[in-house]
Amino acid sequence: MTMPKLSIGLPPGPNNLECAELAQEMGCDRVWLFDSAALYEDIWIWLARIAEHTDINVGTAVLVPNLRHVMTTASAIATIDRLAPGRLSCAIGTGYTARLILGKRALSWNVTRTYVEQLKGLLRGDVVTIDGERCQMIHRPELAAPRPIQVPILLSAFGPKGIAVARELADGWMGGSPPSEHFARAVHMVNGTVLAPGESAGARRVVESVGPWQAGMYHFLWENGRAALPNVPGGPDWLAKIESQRPDEAERHLAVHYGHCTHLSDADRIGLAAFGEQIPWQGWVGSAEDLRKRAEQSEAAGTTELLYTPAGDDLIGEAERFYAALQPLQG
Repeated sequence: MTMPKLSIGLPPGPNNLECAELAQEMGCDRVWLFDSAALYEDIWIWLARIAEHTDINVGTAVLVPNLRHVMTTASAIATIDRLAPGRLSCAIGTGYTARLILGKRALSWNVTRTYVEQLKGLLRGDVVTIDGERCQMIHRPELAAPRPIQVPILLSAFGPKGIAVARELADGWMGGSPPSEHFARAVHMVNGTVLAPGESAGARRVVESVGPWQAGMYHFLWENGRAALPNVPGGPDWLAKIESQRPDEAERHLAVHYGHCTHLSDADRIGLAAFGEQIPWQGWVGSAEDLRKRAEQSEAAGTTELLYTPAGDDLIGEAERFYAALQPLQG
């Protein structure tokens, strides 16, 4: 059995170089950076720094179309591809969290599809119609690599519409579960932690490192099913804390998504505390053997790359434990 490649996903920020260097030492294939301007530093600056200071592959997980004009994204891709030829991959999505924190819903697949089509056209060197006007990358040879610029484009897609667009336009798929269909390149994003012998799944270290992803259930319900929050353990107390932090309802989404997927907020801690030691972890929480079994199952479903997304303040420690657990599968 050939196991998936291993990679790491990080929020763009001050520890990126240290984590990228460690990932390279551990034999990881790629460092993927998140894209949410209200939560993290700039993705392209940190990708450039990683590209210049390491030899590891890099990627975007995932770019959000509305955050940048498509020509700006094309130029950024050209820049990284020149700094690190052949090492960049770009995953693109509809911008769920990155838009919610701006008070907007996720983009439609029609909008996302148009953005991807325009981006691919620009990278080929085509003249592309954008906002009703004819546009093209007309960089002089001494100012950028010549077109076409060959950078793989993946789509983070769920549901029949997204999967159909990925099939038609993308070079691969990315998602938070094993792929539901076969793709030549399928990246499975995974959060979780390796339990030490005798360590409880409800231990404080575990809650702090996996809780930021688990607490997303409160964030999701607030956005999509607020009436259900009182029926979820910790939901009423979580909501009360959110409302006290942002009395102005028009600003409440800012409290809801504070620390999203990187750190627990005070409200998130209050919510998860209601579960006691019995948090129903959605991520990979278990012994090294448990994680190896789950990696094998993901591979059997068609995953070609496992993208580990640690959270909390000990990203390096979490990454070391995760990759040490899966190392035996890598031969």
